[in-house]
Amino acid sequence: MLARISTYSLLGIDAAPVVAEVDVSPGAIPKTVLVGLPEAAVREATHRVERAIVNSGFVRPHDRIVINLAPAELPKQAASFDLPIGLGVLAGSGQIGGDRLHRYAVVGELSLDGATRPIRGALSMAIAAAEQPGVSGLVLPRQNAREAAVVEGLDVIAVDSLAEAAAFFAGDLDIDPQPCVVSDLVAEHGAYDVDFADVRGQEMAKRAMTIAAAGAHNLLMVGPPGSGKTMLAKRAPTILPALSPDESVQTTRIYSVVGRLGGDQPLLATRPFRAPHHTISNAGLVGGGSTPTPGEISLAHHGVLFLDELPEFNRQTLEVLRQPLEDGQVTISRAIATTTFPADFMLIASLNPCPCGYRNDPRRECHCGTVQIERYMAKISGPLLDRIDLHIEAPAVDYDELRSTKVGTDSRTMREQVERARRRQAARTAPRGRPLLNSQLSSRAVREYCELDDPSARLLKASVEQLGLSARAHDKVLRVARTIADLDEADQIQVEHVSEAVNYRLLDRKLWR
Repeated sequence: MLARISTYSLLGIDAAPVVAEVDVSPGAIPKTVLVGLPEAAVREATHRVERAIVNSGFVRPHDRIVINLAPAELPKQAASFDLPIGLGVLAGSGQIGGDRLHRYAVVGELSLDGATRPIRGALSMAIAAAEQPGVSGLVLPRQNAREAAVVEGLDVIAVDSLAEAAAFFAGDLDIDPQPCVVSDLVAEHGAYDVDFADVRGQEMAKRAMTIAAAGAHNLLMVGPPGSGKTMLAKRAPTILPALSPDESVQTTRIYSVVGRLGGDQPLLATRPFRAPHHTISNAGLVGGGSTPTPGEISLAHHGVLFLDELPEFNRQTLEVLRQPLEDGQVTISRAIATTTFPADFMLIASLNPCPCGYRNDPRRECHCGTVQIERYMAKISGPLLDRIDLHIEAPAVDYDELRSTKVGTDSRTMREQVERARRRQAARTAPRGRPLLNSQLSSRAVREYCELDDPSARLLKASVEQLGLSARAHDKVLRVARTIADLDEADQIQVEHVSEAVNYRLLDRKLWR
């Protein structure tokens, strides 16, 4: 007897429809054959499913069982095929039946006693199920139910075991769909634990952080150890606008696929903050592997990627950031397939002004020679610096500011400024297509939206000639100036806006070369 169960296989962060065809037929020698390009974890499913069937109180057919995972040319990996294969064997051997088998898709891993285990990528599979014609619901382990329930228009059926799933498909047990609780999850997990009010001093750095957040610009901070660079970076997500439902689902999918989504937080309600160690590999940063998986830049999608002590990173590793910083995505090619991961993030980096960290610090003596400093700074290539819009100095905070009881600018105030500036950007660019932030403006759009009057143009020309700015850096200055004007609610870029934008090119000055 032949049974067909709809299920899914992960391809990057997307889920592809798969049909588990199970044929149970009389044979002289009991044998189970699994075909359809199964990887190791899938090939082992036959042993897990066999014991799960027996230990759940069902009969393991003593017949020839052929299991085909179609389409045959699509590689199958992970253990999410256990539950659909188990149900297919029971249906093929006549132990369960009913029309629900044709209306629901199934995913899930099984333990030897028949209990279900959580899987990766449940959200992507739920999205694929909602888009697949003829599928009205998804049956999956209870641990993944809240994650999948954020998809509207899909009946999410949570089961704890193979026996419970079999009873549901046989019509002996009715299970209410998992309720969609997106608003509750946002309210529960949408608050941040940190605030810019915790940062003493560094008001100029906060100003630069506000500009960076308003236009989604990349930011580099230069300062001695202990000046608050990491504190500032960790609080950057708190001044970005709240995640929209679509952004939340897009980011949550990535965390679900790599198994970083906790059961207590099935939906990301705050913008991610990723701070990988400087020993990270190329694949760890941008993604990769024989079967490509997302890296840190994709985990920072719609959030912040913080690279502390930038010169300590491998130079080759840093160079792979250049294309994602421009395109907002990363494409990884392998012999089998090409996978594209989203990587629309705000880059914040920090570094010391020299190897010892105390160059130009009036309270500490720097023992680094010119050659040492040049070698240290040369670890960061010019093309990478060109892609970072703002270079600022974060000086050491003096004692009086540390002990002051006066509260500095807080995250709520900064976020309100950011949101007003972003609304101006959206209103300006929406009539010509989709709304764009200033950092996303093309070269043609820069010429259209960043026009300068004569005094501003003369100032920019002098700055480009004196600092030796590249064409890319020239456009970066204009984009930042446009963002500063938006924060000032000015329609036209003024001289002071260009002057401030140029001042944020710290590493282009001869003092820092």
